[in-house]
Amino acid sequence: MSEANNNNNTTPNHFSRSGRSGLIWKFLKGSRGFFLLCMLAAVFSALADMVTPQIIRVAVDQVIGGAGTESLSPFVQQLLDAAGGPAYLRERLWIMALAIMVVAVVKAVSQYGFRVFNAWGGETLVKTMRDTLYTHIERLPFQWHMEHHTGDIIQRCTSDIETTRNFISEQLTGLIRILILLVLSLVFMLGMNIPLTLIAMIPVPAIIGYSIHFHHQIWEGFQKCDENEGKLSAMVQENLTGVRVVRAFGRERYERDRFDVQNEYYTSLWVRMGEIMSRFWSTSDVLSGIQVMLVVVFGVIFCLRDQMTSGEYIAFLSYNGMLVWPIRQLGRMISEMSKAGVSMERIGEIMDAEEEVDDPAGTTPPLDQDIRFEHVSFAYDGAASEMLHDINLTIPAGTTLGILGGTGSGKSTMMYLLDRLYPLPESGGRITIGGQDIQKMRLSHLRGGIGIVLQEPFLFSRTLRENLKITSPDLQEEDLAEASRTACLEETIQGFSKGYETFVGERGVTLSGGQKQRAAIARMLTQKAPIMIFDDSLSAVDTETDAKIRQALEKKFGQATIILISHRMTTLSKADQVLVLDHGRVAQLGTPEELRNQPGLFQEIDRIQSMSREEESA
Repeated sequence: MSEANNNNNTTPNHFSRSGRSGLIWKFLKGSRGFFLLCMLAAVFSALADMVTPQIIRVAVDQVIGGAGTESLSPFVQQLLDAAGGPAYLRERLWIMALAIMVVAVVKAVSQYGFRVFNAWGGETLVKTMRDTLYTHIERLPFQWHMEHHTGDIIQRCTSDIETTRNFISEQLTGLIRILILLVLSLVFMLGMNIPLTLIAMIPVPAIIGYSIHFHHQIWEGFQKCDENEGKLSAMVQENLTGVRVVRAFGRERYERDRFDVQNEYYTSLWVRMGEIMSRFWSTSDVLSGIQVMLVVVFGVIFCLRDQMTSGEYIAFLSYNGMLVWPIRQLGRMISEMSKAGVSMERIGEIMDAEEEVDDPAGTTPPLDQDIRFEHVSFAYDGAASEMLHDINLTIPAGTTLGILGGTGSGKSTMMYLLDRLYPLPESGGRITIGGQDIQKMRLSHLRGGIGIVLQEPFLFSRTLRENLKITSPDLQEEDLAEASRTACLEETIQGFSKGYETFVGERGVTLSGGQKQRAAIARMLTQKAPIMIFDDSLSAVDTETDAKIRQALEKKFGQATIILISHRMTTLSKADQVLVLDHGRVAQLGTPEELRNQPGLFQEIDRIQSMSREEESA
């Protein structure tokens, strides 16, 4: 895959705010009902908060204080009369206490419903987001995966999803409750004392203003933190995956120092964010404290001047507390919205990536036909030069083609184009099988007919049986055994105490390089494809095993078209023809015997390897 790494990362598309809203709405499918019930419970909870101060106000002023009921609203007067009137309740204060308890129970039930429905909605949302993202990522082109770090993708699919869930379930769901508390608190406060309400509103514009001021700083800060968390995750993922390489070359200290530098920078970003958030919340605390102080001081003055009753003052303080809290929550919502906006933008960048679409109207011709490369030229995105230059080649059906070339000569790229792992541009020529352009074929049909063993064989953290049957889950035992024998893997499997049930570690870490390659070959053979590609996949296999595998392939799959990418002359010697690539151009093409007699790369490598074999035999 070395050639694929030459391309540069693409610049992610900007994900608009309207795009984020639409994406959130899409993710909310399946959880909207839960969040609706959650918000309904929040409404009842907010109404319960509104009722309690009114009960206390009536109890202090009308029931205990004996004040008239003229200042009360008609609705409250009717309720008071229905309960027996102030004189009746003065003798039975337990009724007022019971009313407060009933309201408290309603609030408790509402809060319980809010949290239960919120939990259901939040977890359903997370599941939907994970399912949608995973399904989308699985359908993205091979090129996209080569351009993005695995660790960063994982971070977007975990941390960013969790951040989005927290914002929706903890902030947006409480928005209705906040608005109800804000509006009703103002209504009741204005109904009790307009001048004191205006005094209470003095710091509010300042609170909203500084929240908007901090919004931009918080957005940028969270964006940097999120991006660098992705880099840190990618670094950890690479080092854990390549731990054997790190240990083998004694690079533990070097990798630890790299991690420390990135971790230190990542920590400094969060420290900086902590400073910004500290200024944000400390300013909020000061302004909120000033607001409360103004209400307390001027409320006492109004009470002393008989412009306000004691009950109204107590109720006003309660409503003021309810007013300050929603305003502060709106400020918090702005900061959390900044954080969630960054996460949604990063998730949106993945969802914006165009999926690889299989055209159902594509052709499905037989693939056991001649393969032709006609004036094929190709360059990776962002590369300064082309990887392949005007390749013209015919591979007759049922023959074996060997490909030889230096690093970066385009060997693997040719196979990626044949399997359509990378799209061939319209101006880049065309590739045909049996005269049919592969770009017009159904993608599933094409890839189902091409078996490929990549340079770096990948095995999943599953049993050997599960790894070998990935291409054919319903594979019969005799076919599985036959593929293992052809790949010279059967003896190795018999040497394991659990045989096919032997668990393979992450990326096949419990197997040797040669065992992994043979397992990958056996897995590909179970596909029974008419076209088989071995991309330097016998490099870790000894010469004797290499010969056995090639003989078994020739015997069992003599009708298949086989492409061997290798630097080993013994592997290429049995090919019907050998293609020599030099910097993406066809340098030589002919039978092994013809190329041995021609000056060039093939002759030079053959001479060097022949001398090495003679020295070993001597």
